[in-house]
Amino acid sequence: MIENLVIVESPAKAKTIEKFLGKDFRVVSSFGHIRDLSKKNLGIDIENDFTPVYEIPKEKSKVVSELRKAATGSKNVWIASDEDREGEAIAWHLVNVLNLDLSATKRIVFHEITKEAISEAIENPRLVDMNLVNSQQARRILDRLVGFEISPVLWKKVQPALSAGRVQSVAVRLIVEREREIIAFETESSFRITAIFNISGSAGENAILKAEATKRFTDEKDAMKFLELCKDAEFSVGSISIKPGTRSPAPPFTTSTLQ
Repeated sequence: MIENLVIVESPAKAKTIEKFLGKDFRVVSSFGHIRDLSKKNLGIDIENDFTPVYEIPKEKSKVVSELRKAATGSKNVWIASDEDREGEAIAWHLVNVLNLDLSATKRIVFHEITKEAISEAIENPRLVDMNLVNSQQARRILDRLVGFEISPVLWKKVQPALSAGRVQSVAVRLIVEREREIIAFETESSFRITAIFNISGSAGENAILKAEATKRFTDEKDAMKFLELCKDAEFSVGSISIKPGTRSPAPPFTTSTLQ
């Protein structure tokens, strides 16, 4: 019986990691996901709180069979899929398919394939993060609902082989709405009022200060009338301060802010 079985996503990593861990460890690969939503009835039980229905694809049946055999013949199983929601979902699927104990199966992650990083991961295992798993499941369910429902409409109404998704569909909607706003936009001229003040300092130096009125005028006569009212007015500047300023661009969209 093998003392420790480590399951990674990529077969390219397996041999290197096994070399670092030593003779008490065997490292195998899941070759990515081992389960996906069933293609029957969308693979989602919509009437039962959108519960996903998973199946093992035919092309993964041999891999799953070998993983089950390896897990049965091992004292300890360590899951080392990638540290993102897809990797976490793979870990959760492995736990389910291999009949492991979710509350006891060791989950390890590392960010580089070095002996130090892998040794540190082995010394600090954790459990499967169900928040990340649920996040991945929600994304997958939305992909299936939107893609399978809208794509056939595109094939029929627009062009065959097009696809619709939870992000690109929303992005197209935003583009269309913006284009309609541009088409419907009507240009309108306006007049700005800018004043230039010559200011003498206490030391005799002169400074020029420009100030723009907050109100803009759509009619030239109104703008001229305002200038006439200001012509004989007296203005005072209480103080002048110069400070550095920064302007940052708007943050990029994430999927949730885009939607």
